[in-house]
Amino acid sequence: MKQKLTMSLSDWLLIVVLSIFWGGSFFFAGIAVQEIPPFSLAFARVALAALILAVYARAVGLSLPPFGPIWGPLAIMAVLNNVAPFTLIFWSQTHIPGGLASILNATTPLFTIIVAHFATTDDRITPARLAGLAAGFVGVLIVIGPDALRELGVNVLAQLASLLAAICYAVSGVYGRRFRDLLPAVVSASILIVSTIMLLPLAAYADRPWTLPMPSGGALVATLALAAISTAVAYLIYFRVLARAGATNLLLVTFLIPVSAILLGALFLGETLELRHFVGMGAIALGLAAIDGRPQRAFSQLLRARA
Repeated sequence: MKQKLTMSLSDWLLIVVLSIFWGGSFFFAGIAVQEIPPFSLAFARVALAALILAVYARAVGLSLPPFGPIWGPLAIMAVLNNVAPFTLIFWSQTHIPGGLASILNATTPLFTIIVAHFATTDDRITPARLAGLAAGFVGVLIVIGPDALRELGVNVLAQLASLLAAICYAVSGVYGRRFRDLLPAVVSASILIVSTIMLLPLAAYADRPWTLPMPSGGALVATLALAAISTAVAYLIYFRVLARAGATNLLLVTFLIPVSAILLGALFLGETLELRHFVGMGAIALGLAAIDGRPQRAFSQLLRARA
């Protein structure tokens, strides 16, 4: 029997950092996609991130896996975690508001727990996890607000694209555990290089970027931030936590992304926090505590000690 996957304090801290980096991706993409078509933006994101991680790996003395059977699974991971979801999300963001996109993205843990239950032996569904996932998803709905739900049923194809991206992330989270023996920098750089090769012909055929006007400085800076912060650095965190805590625990980050976006807006943009934001954050915290299990175990031990 394999030991059940758990989350350490350092894993939770890394997930919080990852939520900030990935929360920023919606902001950066929202700026860049106004001037850069979806396929071209997805290509620029992975190409720049691949270059950054390849340089980093070289600087610390790491090398990519030799050409062989390992590159087949890496190519599958590239499709599931980069090529398909990036393109789907960027395209959907040209048709639906960011709030609704965040809600649909927050379904990722719901799909992940189903995939992981049937595909693994140590990442299974439990009543506590189901209750925690329900509480977390309700918290996301409360944080983002009811206005986003009014867009449901409008631009259905774009909404389905966001849901399909969430499913891709769920499957990739489970599939990516096979790379746990590779260092995060190595597997991240390898997957991003494969993604770049795949997206190049798609971007050239679909967008003909050489015929488009030069993007503004703001769009270029947003693209660079999307690649460096929300992809290159985020991937190092992603594969480290995935190897230690499993897909279901890792992809709880999507519950925290809206919280990060709200708090960043309050800190740096002067946005006002409303009562519903605190209520929603509380629901998300309860959900994460239920999934983590340590508060329940501590309470049970306290009761046994007093008995």
